[in-house]
Amino acid sequence: MTGTPHIEAARGDFAETVLMPGDPLRAQALARNHLDEVRQVNSVRNMLGFTGTYKGSQVSIMGSGMGMPSINIYAHELFDYYGVKQIIRVGTCGGLLADMRVGDLVLAAAASTDSGMNRQRLGGWDFSAAADFELLRRVHQKALASGLKIRTGNVFATDWFYHPDDAFIGKLQKMGMLALDMESAALYALAQQHGTRALTILSVSDVIPTGEQASHEDRQNAFGSVIDVVLDAVLEAGPAT
Repeated sequence: MTGTPHIEAARGDFAETVLMPGDPLRAQALARNHLDEVRQVNSVRNMLGFTGTYKGSQVSIMGSGMGMPSINIYAHELFDYYGVKQIIRVGTCGGLLADMRVGDLVLAAAASTDSGMNRQRLGGWDFSAAADFELLRRVHQKALASGLKIRTGNVFATDWFYHPDDAFIGKLQKMGMLALDMESAALYALAQQHGTRALTILSVSDVIPTGEQASHEDRQNAFGSVIDVVLDAVLEAGPAT
């Protein structure tokens, strides 16, 4: 068998830098719109992956699916088998602040969670799931220099899309969480485990306090030119050593 149980690519087909949206169709759109010399390197389970060049540097873009178990599989295989050095999650999120608008950007400095995955990883103890500081610093500086409005802070990575606790959102808001996603805590822990780098940048697709929502098309095409800012900053940082 070439590759891993979930990725058909051969070793060397992935760049050391991988952008990872949840939606494989968003991965396809980002690759077509932002990379040159693009070639598809994975189609197993329709989790599309692509490798191309950005300003002469090799970059890959691949979907992760939804939730921490899914990103845990793909990111683990990328780090462990393919030698990927940094993964930047470019996903959507539910914004928790009333003054947010659809399309606002959030940098996840850290990711709290209700998942048990990281406790199991650390023998029952709590794990502080945090972004790589160098990636965070460079993307934040580049975003501000480019005139982008971006919020940086703690997000909450949940196993629930439809949470049964009616008080759930209020608890997160009380603790100062900026947004909800479903992947970042697992990604950050995996990067620590493998001695690599990870960062999550999120585009608000739902403003939970106001009910504003993006369309399916807007979700699929989230980020646009923001990706150029992210790639400029990430490639300047270089891979983890």
